[in-house]
This record gives sequence, C-alpha cells and structure tokens, in this order.
Amino acid sequence: MEYRYIGTSGLRVTPICLGTMTFGQMSTKKQSFEIMDKAYDSGINFFDNAEMYPVPPRADLVGMSEEIMGEWMKDKPRESIIVATKVAGAANGRFAAPIRNGLTAIDRFHIERGIEGSLKRLKTDYIDLYQVHWPDTVIPLEESMEAMDRLVQSGKVRYIGTSNDSAYGLTKANEISKYKNLARFQSIQNNFSLNEPRFFDELAHICRKEKISLLPFSPLAGGVLTGKYQDGIIPKGSRFDEYSALNLARLNAMQKRFINKKTLTSTQRYIKIANDHDMSVTTLATAWSKHWDFVASTIIGARTVNQLDDSLKALDITLSDEIIEACKKVQQDIMYPMG
Repeated sequence: MEYRYIGTSGLRVTPICLGTMTFGQMSTKKQSFEIMDKAYDSGINFFDNAEMYPVPPRADLVGMSEEIMGEWMKDKPRESIIVATKVAGAANGRFAAPIRNGLTAIDRFHIERGIEGSLKRLKTDYIDLYQVHWPDTVIPLEESMEAMDRLVQSGKVRYIGTSNDSAYGLTKANEISKYKNLARFQSIQNNFSLNEPRFFDELAHICRKEKISLLPFSPLAGGVLTGKYQDGIIPKGSRFDEYSALNLARLNAMQKRFINKKTLTSTQRYIKIANDHDMSVTTLATAWSKHWDFVASTIIGARTVNQLDDSLKALDITLSDEIIEACKKVQQDIMYPMG
C-alpha cells in the first residue's frame, strides 16, 4: 500500500479516504458497517466524517454518521485509523447547519462544543485531523485559529485543516498561524474532479508552495462521473432524485450545477477515454483525482458496499501521460462545466 503525508504533519494516509456522509440516512447502520469493513480490509486507513453528517442535513440526524463510525471503531486498534471530522461552518456562510439551533460560528464556543460532541460520538479521546467545514466571514481568523490551536495544545486534536475554502482564506489563516506561532492548516478539503478542475487555478499553486495537502471530495462529481445521469436520466433513488424531492433552493441550485449540458457532454468523453483503456469511468475519475502531487488522499463515498469496487480499483492504477493528456483536452474544450 502506498502512503502519503498530509501537509507537513505526521499523518501518513492511504491515497484513498472513505467518506461517511451517507451513514445513517442514505445507508443503514448495517450497510455503513459493511462499507467501512470493506474499505478497512482493503487497506484504507483514513476515514472522513463531520458533526453535521449525514447529508442532506436534518436536525434529527446530525451526528448519526459519527455515532455509527464510533461504534464500528470500538474493536479496531485506534492507531490503525486516521480519523478526520469537521466542526460545522458558520451560519453566515453556505447555509445554516441544523445544529446548535442554526447559530454556528467558527469561534471558541462553537469549536469547543463541536469537538466535545465529536469525541463523544466517535468514542475516542482524540481526533487526528479536525477541520473547519466551511469558513466564517464574520469572526476574525485570529480568534478561529487560536481556538483551533487550543485543541491541539490540549491533545484533543493532532492537526487541523480547512474545507470549502478560498485561496485568500487558506493563505490568510496560515500567515496568522505563522506569526502567532499557532497550529496551521495542514490540509484543505475542496471539491475537485474531472468536471470541477478549478483547484488548478490558484489553490494548487498555494498547496505546492506551502506544503499543504488537498483532500478532494466528490471525485465523481456527485455521481455524475459514473455515467448514470447521461441522456437526462435521473435514476430513481439516486442522490439527485432524492434531492429533487426535497425541493430546497440550495439543493436545486446544486443539481443544476452538477447536471447540465456541459457536465454531461464532458462525462460522455471521459466514458470513452475510460472504455478505450479498459477501465470504468468511476475508476478513471478516482485515479485522476489522486494523481496530482498536491493531493494526499481522495475522499470516496458509497451507499452500498458494492459501490466501492470501482473506486478502490484506483488504488492500483497510475494513469499514463496519454490518459492525463486526453483528460486535459476535454477540460480545454469544455471549460468549467460546473460553472
């Protein structure tokens, strides 16, 4: 098994990480255990969670994914698993998470409440990587970074990271850490896939220069890169079928961003590239995501254990220059299909 380090930390992780956002809603507890068992037995040592999971967020379910994972970990050697989780982002940001009465902020109070809840649900006394789920545009970054540093100094957290962040936010936060001698963000967890290559524009350069690792989420672009949404079909029981039924403005906007003429056209071309090289487009997309030098570990997800198969095949695949160039040509011809 290949291992990579996250940033300049001591976290040595597999190039594929198992995401858990389906656990407790899209996946039953039994299915979740089967998924984690298969990943762990395949050598995966890195598991990503969040206090807000499962998704889509519901007030009566928040924390369920952590509870399921905590129960599963009970009979595993704790040091054999690199546990990542997240404190819910600010209510002034992407949306108001249904936790702590929808008043979340990245301040000392919410960070401390967040970590205590996660530790309890995960049944552990430390988190390997604690991340901000999305930024706070009101609380000064100095306060946020000082609060995160206190968790590191207390031993509750080994390292910290950010998520859904910008080039400015990542750089500003780590400059504050540098001059105040605080723990810095070792990672950034952002959307990055064949259909969403915007990370190359600025953040990839920052990660390379500052030795910060990307932990890409949604390498299959919300399932679009499996090919199941081609020809305008929304399969019954799929993520976007269930999101459509909820009829929420945020989820409706998300669906239009992920499923549109450009994303489906580019996906069709990736399907051909994959077929030409005797692999599934799921394997291609996962292998492409983990290919880059600034990526430590690509986060995959599944609803059922069988859905892991094609993603896990990417563990043993290194894409040729020919395939990388073919994918690059698609991105040049169809720029920013997700907007």
